Amino acid sequence: MDPRALPPQLVVDPALPPDISFQLRTSPHFLRMARAGRLMDPPYNLALLLVLPGLLLMILALTNRGVAVVAALGMGMVGLMRWMAVEPTRRATKRRLRLAYEYAAHYVLPEELDYPCQMLLRRAQDAVDAILNSQVNRAGLIDTIDNRVTLPEEVWQIAQRLAKLSSMHAEHRRLIPRDLPAGMEDAFKPYTTALDAAWTSLSRRVRHLEKYAKQVVKADKVFHAHHRLEALAARTPDYQQLLAETVHDDLTRTHVRELADQAAHVRKLFEESIYQARQSAGELLRTPLS
Repeated sequence: MDPRALPPQLVVDPALPPDISFQLRTSPHFLRMARAGRLMDPPYNLALLLVLPGLLLMILALTNRGVAVVAALGMGMVGLMRWMAVEPTRRATKRRLRLAYEYAAHYVLPEELDYPCQMLLRRAQDAVDAILNSQVNRAGLIDTIDNRVTLPEEVWQIAQRLAKLSSMHAEHRRLIPRDLPAGMEDAFKPYTTALDAAWTSLSRRVRHLEKYAKQVVKADKVFHAHHRLEALAARTPDYQQLLAETVHDDLTRTHVRELADQAAHVRKLFEESIYQARQSAGELLRTPLS
């Protein structure tokens, strides 16, 4: 399956403190509850509160007071043990839901986007994942824009704008009748044009990310070849000796020169691929989202 056909991932504001960000990322159910305006269920069972007093009164009426006291103590112990088992989980659940409401403006759920916006966000996330997971990035060879900070912020900015665009798309479809009266098309056209312009701008931004990712993937491939060639370069004297022992002198010089030329060629390819990746990163800096 094409990865771009998959829905995007939850996006959380990268500026949030790490502990808050972790709580939100691991609580998608509570984020959806907050978006739907739902609250927690009451921590007690109303039916149980009505049944227990009635049961105690019946025991008191049918038995002596001592039995009723023992029954009351037993029920109290059962209730206390149940509360002790449930209350810590309930408090943790309540905290997560409270955070979901408190930081409602700091996350974007995939289902908040319409399908085209979902696919565009997914493309942005795939591009950023490819960049951050590359060996050349981990080695610090292309980190000219502080990728670990800049790229998550880029995805967050794109996700926010796509969420707003999706909402306005839905509103636009509700307000604009399918069959416009004659002569009314021009009156609605500026609003449609504004949405199209916003989509075009965000699409262009994602293409910049994808171009950067493509250059990084290319640099990664050359990086692997470069490492293998360095391992071979350490064995160059052994290869030279083998040639000298088995091949005519003129051929030996030719093959040794080819070894050196190939090493220089791969190094040049590597340097060029890193340069191109940095150039693509620079395009992101020159066209910031505002």
